[in-house]
Amino acid sequence: MIFNKIFYFILLAGFFAAGFLLYNYRTTIIVLNNNASASIASTSSMPRVKPARQTVKAVYLTAYSAGQKNKMDEIINLLNKTELNAVVIDIKDYSGKILYDSKLDLVNEIKASGNRMGDVRALIKKLHRNNIYVIARQTVFQDPWLARNKSDWAIKTKYGGIWYDNKGLSWVDPTRAEVWEYNLAIAKEAIDLGFDEINFDYMRFPSDGNLSIVKYNIGDKKKYEVMGEFYKFLSDGLKDEPALISIDVFGLVMEHKAEEDMNIGQRLADAVENFDYVCPMMYPSHYPSGHLGLANPAANPGIVIAHGMKLGLPWFHGKRAEVRPWLQAFNMGAVYDGSRIRAEINEVEKKSNAGWLLWNASNRYTAAGLMAE
Repeated sequence: MIFNKIFYFILLAGFFAAGFLLYNYRTTIIVLNNNASASIASTSSMPRVKPARQTVKAVYLTAYSAGQKNKMDEIINLLNKTELNAVVIDIKDYSGKILYDSKLDLVNEIKASGNRMGDVRALIKKLHRNNIYVIARQTVFQDPWLARNKSDWAIKTKYGGIWYDNKGLSWVDPTRAEVWEYNLAIAKEAIDLGFDEINFDYMRFPSDGNLSIVKYNIGDKKKYEVMGEFYKFLSDGLKDEPALISIDVFGLVMEHKAEEDMNIGQRLADAVENFDYVCPMMYPSHYPSGHLGLANPAANPGIVIAHGMKLGLPWFHGKRAEVRPWLQAFNMGAVYDGSRIRAEINEVEKKSNAGWLLWNASNRYTAAGLMAE
């Protein structure tokens, strides 16, 4: 009898112990699984951070090219075979159209959206899978669509009508806060889509057309003061965004003195404080005959680039911005074969590690002048 009772108590204790161990085992597994799930959720929802600065070697693409699978496969193949590692894609061009499927209220109100890229998120992911840095190019004050649909925001003539440049394009007023906010919103939306950098173009007052009849609303301010304020507005507005920012300026800006803004508001002194990169458009074909004593600057790209880099580089010492020029990859003034493209690149790389951008409006690029990967 006593033996049976002892056996019963031992058996009962065993059941309790087994149950306790099973409970702790299941609880441990649940905790581990929950922690793992939390870890995975945390990883998948981790916020993007600003990309690290790198030596960027890019080609320019229209949104139409970016939306063509065959063209993009060709470009990706070129990048994978050469030193190229980045693309610059239009998201807002000379027309003022927004070239992706924008969800912004004002864009949709004025019907400015003209999607040329298709699924832009998928495109960016495809480029990123190929280790390609993706830059969005956004024109700013040359904006016929906004000027037409918000005529109060347009640059006007002294007679009250909308002013047009030599190409028949209208511009928006660089002093209007609404224009500033509109472009900031577009840049933020593009960053949310996954672009690594926003490259701002036409960040200036007009340079051609009948400028004698233009009425600017700048009061006593200098044009460069207006631009400087706008640069800071963009810099402050995008400082916490996970992307870098750059600005395009005329190539000759690299050769001008501190107080000179070429009457369009562009000075290196203002740009280098507010952007990560300044991108002077140093196309030799765009320098006048006689520049540096050259009858045809386009035929002498090495000389032109070396001179501009030498004069402009001191402005970047100790500043936020690095210089990363646009270079000519199109035939104008001379045939731009591999030797001329390489001459431009060599002169840039002697002075800067930030890289360079190749421009060809037709998006026709080859490996000519480029190093292998």
